[in-house]
Amino acid sequence: MRRRLLTWATGACVIVAAGGLAVAAPAPDARAADPACAQLVGNGGFENGTSPWSASSGVITDAGGQSAHAGSHFAWLDGYGSTHTDTVSQSVTIPAGCTTASLSFYLHVDTDETTSSTAYDKLTAKVGTTTLATYSNLDAAAGYVRKTVDVSSFAGQTVTVSFTGSEDSGAQTSFVLDDVALDTSGGGTTPPPTGDSVRTPAKPSYTASLSSDSTGAHWSGHESVTFTNASADPLNEVYLRLWDNAHGSCPTTPIAVTHVTGGTPAALSVNCTALKVTLPAPLAQGQSGTVGFDLAIDVPSGADRFGHDGQFDFLGNALPVLAVHDGDGWHLDAYTNNGESFYSLAADFDVTLDHPTALSVPATGTSVDTPGSAGRTVTRATARSVRDFAWAAGPFSKVSGTAQDGTKVNVYGVDGIGSSDLQSMLSVAESAIDAHGQRFGAYPYGEVDAVLDNGFWFGGMEYPGFVLDLVDRTALTHELAHQWFYGIVGDDEYNHPWLDESFTDYATDLALGKDGSGCWNNVSWASGDEAITNSMAYWDAHSARYSTVVYGYGKCALHDLRRVLGDSAMQKLLHDYAQAHWYGVSTTAEFKAAAQALTSTDLTSFWDRHRIDG
Repeated sequence: MRRRLLTWATGACVIVAAGGLAVAAPAPDARAADPACAQLVGNGGFENGTSPWSASSGVITDAGGQSAHAGSHFAWLDGYGSTHTDTVSQSVTIPAGCTTASLSFYLHVDTDETTSSTAYDKLTAKVGTTTLATYSNLDAAAGYVRKTVDVSSFAGQTVTVSFTGSEDSGAQTSFVLDDVALDTSGGGTTPPPTGDSVRTPAKPSYTASLSSDSTGAHWSGHESVTFTNASADPLNEVYLRLWDNAHGSCPTTPIAVTHVTGGTPAALSVNCTALKVTLPAPLAQGQSGTVGFDLAIDVPSGADRFGHDGQFDFLGNALPVLAVHDGDGWHLDAYTNNGESFYSLAADFDVTLDHPTALSVPATGTSVDTPGSAGRTVTRATARSVRDFAWAAGPFSKVSGTAQDGTKVNVYGVDGIGSSDLQSMLSVAESAIDAHGQRFGAYPYGEVDAVLDNGFWFGGMEYPGFVLDLVDRTALTHELAHQWFYGIVGDDEYNHPWLDESFTDYATDLALGKDGSGCWNNVSWASGDEAITNSMAYWDAHSARYSTVVYGYGKCALHDLRRVLGDSAMQKLLHDYAQAHWYGVSTTAEFKAAAQALTSTDLTSFWDRHRIDG
């Protein structure tokens, strides 16, 4: 989020960050990477014939009718419109010393099936006999989508990575694969432990069906969430975060949860933003549960991330989501208006929004509109592997385009934002998606909505596939960079805000062609306790320093790190770090370890001088 930073963005004043920090001279470093921990898949782009793949006849091809993600060859499974099975597989050995392993691939699904509910044709991704993921004709989309699965548990084993496409006798579905990789890391560069790394409840899947009044300011309906206990410890309860209740006066709240099923609710806590639900019986590791409830949302007045400005309503953080439990216990931090408190795991959302046809409803994910009852439209928005869901409602003006990577880009404007500004910001958004994707990995969600209102007091705010912003090139480029840092590469935004804001502002500089020159011309630390890596608890108590240090000093520290490592090494660091944490959660310790692995210079003094702790 770019909050209270408009003057910086427009040049009315300049926030200058710390100056002239020296970097320690190179020194021998014993923490060299294990050379066996590398990318393990051979011929992952299918450019060099079939070896070492085993594949059904004709699967590895450069035939017309489909195209490669990169190069000229790809693996084309099925697409016959008759009962058919295709496979492509490869044996790999994951060294025992590698502490992380991630299988990634680009998948394009196209289909002639017309159903929106039945998976007739399926693609199954496996490691050995373990099914990692299943895709179907319901996943059809324009262009390739990058998929990533954690396979760290297979370290020390020789396994077969396989993809099997099964097609029935009806309409054709083609599953097209390219650029398969199995990236590993660890050994000598294992990040220092951060306590119990198991985050639970895992694999949340949210379903919601809501209906609005005539204005879009009042919504009601039902929500449910299915989840799995990933921890070895029994899961006795879950917590729902009702973040937007911070906008009310507890116990009078704008978000009301009633008729809870699947557990017993307690009284609201943490200023009415947390609802404990005790499960009927403890869930053992690997067991799943479902909690459902009726939901009512009343949007308050105000051009805020949760608020309405005239005819236009903005519903950021309005859907309750699960809190995270890890080695530090339940994360139930208080809401902050200064930045973000949000910390959630990647989840799937299927949200149906019934609303007056006169209202547009931009939302997280890919949206499909169908006619509802008289004068109403039903918008179904689906999103996979995202951390939250947000939407807006109002008689917006809209322009649409497509980024070079195939991402659909929609820009919505409130009254007073003209067509020329909409078109200009559409161009900014398209360029930003491409620039960030080229540096950190292709945008995986297929669609992004930018909703513009120059009345926003906070500048801009990010949600997966959905941002709120002003008509401002720098601000929009920043908010779209958050699609990667906080969105795809997650973090605990309350305790480690620099991991999204500093990284996002650095990415914004790169996208706008800025090299950080003069970043550290006038450093002035306010106290010995001030550090780039401080939590929102500190910044709420020192709010005047938040933007200067976390945004300004933080991004300048990353520019300095680039100068130490070199441009190409820094690019590799951030790209590979993003890939390794794709849909996961990053920590300061892991980032520092990844940076150290790329240089023989001991970075200890660098972190100390830049006040990057952890």
